[in-house]
Amino acid sequence: MRKIYLVPALVGLLTFVATGPVAAQGAVPKQKAAQAPKAAAAGAAPAAGAPAAATTEAPSAGADDKAKSIDGFRSAKFGMGEADVRAAMIKDFNAKPDAIKAQDNASELTHSILMSVPELLPNGGTAELSYVFGYKSKSLIQVGAVWSKGTDAAITPEKLFSNANILRAHFMGEGFKPDSIAVNMPVAGGIVMFRGSDAKDRSVILLLQGTFENKENNQRVLTPTSLLLFYVADAKSPDIFKLPPGQF
Repeated sequence: MRKIYLVPALVGLLTFVATGPVAAQGAVPKQKAAQAPKAAAAGAAPAAGAPAAATTEAPSAGADDKAKSIDGFRSAKFGMGEADVRAAMIKDFNAKPDAIKAQDNASELTHSILMSVPELLPNGGTAELSYVFGYKSKSLIQVGAVWSKGTDAAITPEKLFSNANILRAHFMGEGFKPDSIAVNMPVAGGIVMFRGSDAKDRSVILLLQGTFENKENNQRVLTPTSLLLFYVADAKSPDIFKLPPGQF
């Protein structure tokens, strides 16, 4: 079973994304990540060879009317207890109770429940969903979805790129705070395809992970191995165990 070590990593990721473009010049995906994101057709793959670049979206007329509010994922809402989240998972995915597995994180002292979901994204393959409960609150603080060979043996790098492009295009039209939006940001071990926050700083992060190869013209080319999607209640100050100051 995949170990869930998600919450603290997102704090550094959000910080790095804010300053990443200069440090990551020359990194490119194997398929082009559009500088001005447009709706991508399912299964359509961009052309190869163009540099990944940070992009922010300017506010549009009426943006306040469609401002995004991130309150969880589908019927599972931030702040819910485990019993309510399990009920939401069963409702959302017509799942059997024994399909939901539990897992504890010994370092963060958080608790997670996980479930495999075929076609979470239409034609996207099987994903694994994880619902993370906070150390102190014992309530839902994060929902994650992962697509990889570990979740679906038939998934391919091309499918991961396609899934990432479809989700990025969707999120770009969702009304996130314009100054919080970043796309196509190279980071260690992958590319942040999308990052955005709502008015309460609850965040969505879409991360394409893989291995980079150095190619001609000083370009680094990414071969994706997994796609990670996070819905996070508080990425800057997550409800996880931390040693009190002065103990060591």
